[in-house]
Amino acid sequence: MSKRALLEVIALGPQDAVAAQEGGADRLELVTDMAADGLTPATATFAAIRAAVDLPLRVMLRSAEGFAAGDLPALCGRAAALREAGAEEFVLGFLTPDGRPDLAAVTALAEVIDGCSWTFHRAIDRAADRDALRKELAGMTSAGLDTYLTAGDPRGVAAGRAVLVAEQARTAAGEPGYAPRILVGGGLGLDHVPALRAAGLDAFHIGGAARPDGWSAPVDAAAVRRWREALDQEAERPVPLG
Repeated sequence: MSKRALLEVIALGPQDAVAAQEGGADRLELVTDMAADGLTPATATFAAIRAAVDLPLRVMLRSAEGFAAGDLPALCGRAAALREAGAEEFVLGFLTPDGRPDLAAVTALAEVIDGCSWTFHRAIDRAADRDALRKELAGMTSAGLDTYLTAGDPRGVAAGRAVLVAEQARTAAGEPGYAPRILVGGGLGLDHVPALRAAGLDAFHIGGAARPDGWSAPVDAAAVRRWREALDQEAERPVPLG
């Protein structure tokens, strides 16, 4: 296996972003308020991070904890302001009360960000039917969805590994609805990496794992570097025959 894996790190501000870049991150997810599992950052925060690093930045579009869209017009306004400030990649995803994708909310935001690349975040792990969600989103007219951030299970990667491996096989087979890349995140540990890489998964997302001292502390470049080195080491392993 020779393909370099993507490493995405959550950043709350410029200090996090600089440390993540120093550690070897390939991309950042920008959020605020991790007590609510990550909400939309201020436009000024995006601008400060954009000035501090040259990594691709995916900006969260989420106004409250949970997976309901909430005040959609206000969120669309935040998205428009971020676009005007130069944001080019985003993270979003909403469910209806019965666990289906909220296509109205997703479509409204996708139209505002106007073809930018975006990730459907871990709302997929709370969906009533993961396969149906993928196929409904694949039928949207708005472009840009290129990634699913998922642990495979609401409880995290340890519980969802079999789902991730099975979905990666469907992605590799080119099944309808499975074209977007799988970005593994949610309770992800270094011990999960070898099996996931062996199954062909090649994108990984860390937040708390980049902060050994907890969310009150900034990203630690050395912690990110350990992940970078582990992913690169797995990339150098020969693919098993048979």
